[in-house]
Amino acid sequence: MKLAFSTLGVPGLPVPEVLALATAHGYHGVELRAHPEEPVHIGLGPDERTDVAAEFKAAGIEIMGIAGYTRVAAPGDDEPVLDELRRLLDLAHDLGAPFVRVFPGAAPDQPRDEADATAARRLGTAAEHASALGVRILLETHDSHRTGADAIRILGRVGHRQVGALWDVMHTWLGGEQPSESYAALAPYLGYVQVKDIASADDTTPLPLGAGVLPLTECVDVLCRHSWEGWLCWEYEKRWYEAAPPLPELLGRGRDHLARLLTDAA
Repeated sequence: MKLAFSTLGVPGLPVPEVLALATAHGYHGVELRAHPEEPVHIGLGPDERTDVAAEFKAAGIEIMGIAGYTRVAAPGDDEPVLDELRRLLDLAHDLGAPFVRVFPGAAPDQPRDEADATAARRLGTAAEHASALGVRILLETHDSHRTGADAIRILGRVGHRQVGALWDVMHTWLGGEQPSESYAALAPYLGYVQVKDIASADDTTPLPLGAGVLPLTECVDVLCRHSWEGWLCWEYEKRWYEAAPPLPELLGRGRDHLARLLTDAA
């Protein structure tokens, strides 16, 4: 498996500094958070996109994915959602990234079947654009659909190879799923896996990998048992927790922890 980290852990950091961190600490790739407050977002012009792609190529670091914030199950008209998703797919294509992350984002009072159908319809429509660009849309286990069982209610309706799943191990755990259950549900769709650690279900402040309660060992074990080869991406949510220690000083130990888990599971 290849290791990456998300720029959510280093909000606003310029691309050259992100690449320096990845290179110094032995990561193979980076998940780029696509938001206007970040250096990389859907508003970048063609020349800027070319420059970013060239910087990554020169550093030998892959752009593992583009982390967007499109909420595909949210109530409302389809077109604004689809327009945002198309723009994220275009960005990923221009940068050479294989994946775009989206959220479910159903409203609390939305009927479950309506939310599932809305998300599946939008993802199915966007899948044609994704296919033409060679980019895959990944629905993250998050918010209204935090477990693998929740996610496949949508993905099973879509039935398109360019639409898959992003397994966020915190959300499936908070939803009461065991790693073996999450993997069994998501395996046919799995694009990559987000790892992290927290103190408890009541305190989701990010911690160094291995310092909290999330079942990272079990997650890596189940992936290795099934000979899954893909990305493990450390999503350290520093952006939302100002008091959390800075990610750069943790990156080396985090990589070593993941490498030990992979070695032990082999």
